[in-house]
Amino acid sequence: MQRLRLRHRLALGAATAILAAGAGALVAAQPAHAHGTMLIPGSRTWLCYQDALRPQGDFQANNPACAAALAKSGTTSLYNWFAVLRSDGNGRTRGFIPDGKLCSGNAVVYDFSGYDLGRSDWPVTHLTSGATMDFHYNKWAAHPGWFYLYVTKDGWDQNSPLTWDALEDTPFASADHPPSVGDPGTSTSYYYWSAKLPQNKTGHHIIYSVWQRSDSQETFYGCSDVVFDGGNGQVTGVGPGQSTSPTPSVSPTRSPTMSPTPSRSASISPTPSRSISNSPSRSVSPSTGGSGCTAAYAVSSAWSGAFQAGITVTNKGSTPTTGWTVSWTFNGGETISQLWNGTATSAGSLVTVTNVSYNGTITGGGGTTQFGFLGNGVPASTVSNLTCTARVS
Repeated sequence: MQRLRLRHRLALGAATAILAAGAGALVAAQPAHAHGTMLIPGSRTWLCYQDALRPQGDFQANNPACAAALAKSGTTSLYNWFAVLRSDGNGRTRGFIPDGKLCSGNAVVYDFSGYDLGRSDWPVTHLTSGATMDFHYNKWAAHPGWFYLYVTKDGWDQNSPLTWDALEDTPFASADHPPSVGDPGTSTSYYYWSAKLPQNKTGHHIIYSVWQRSDSQETFYGCSDVVFDGGNGQVTGVGPGQSTSPTPSVSPTRSPTMSPTPSRSASISPTPSRSISNSPSRSVSPSTGGSGCTAAYAVSSAWSGAFQAGITVTNKGSTPTTGWTVSWTFNGGETISQLWNGTATSAGSLVTVTNVSYNGTITGGGGTTQFGFLGNGVPASTVSNLTCTARVS
């Protein structure tokens, strides 16, 4: 158990001071052995984690619902985005989790009550009613079990906390000990299965997930906000310039089958466990590709032999992107040791980063997303050949 707690603190710690503030809560936690949450469609804790995480490793929400949840439940709820659980759940639902507490699972180890808030502006995943979809459920710790997915009834009140009567009575999909990929303890490992989405659903709904372990009573609960509008898995409402209500321009007959998050993506909270002396931020003039996508590079901090930097991707076009690629050349022999919110490949000094599943969609007219990384070496004041190319429908 001590190893598990230490692992959490190393993997998700932001900076030494933040770790120190949260360490007491981690050490004081009640026994909890498995961890995980819905990645596709993303749960509220997972998407708010993506929305609020800054290159420096701290949290500052862009999405208003995530900001309200963070204000109510604190940063511990995001450092532990995978821990909405009841160790005594034993698969129980109605009559065990009170109305209005479904999204937090009425958890007792950490405070997730902010994610019960009834709001219409949570980050959402855009889906097609009746389509077959690949579901991904993170396995921060791997354990056998069953998964059940419910959906809200037509006419449910999205501005009130979720109740059992607001959900359809029976699951629309389930999985019995599904297969998994990836190593536990990372955001890129998950259980997966395919299932058909509910028919004749339109507009904003919640997909409610229950993971019941078969080797203990521990049970996980979570809310994934979705919009049935002909989408194929696009996520909106996450990151700077986020918008909570665009309709992606995709064919309504497309199946929202999502590809696995590439395994090259490193731990998402990579702030090193050492004291960092901030250096002045150095920016590179944005470089524009033919698609109207621009990229701006900035070093946020540097220390002996290493540094942290981030790149902001902006969609200058009028059409939402469906994906993007940023490339550049390091000038001083720098290399990347860890990268988050993107997938990187390199060939000598040339680096190419593509979007991951949750941040390929950037709204038109100035919408942005960001990725960041830790680098080895002394960062030069500029990089060369910084280009951005966007894909659009």
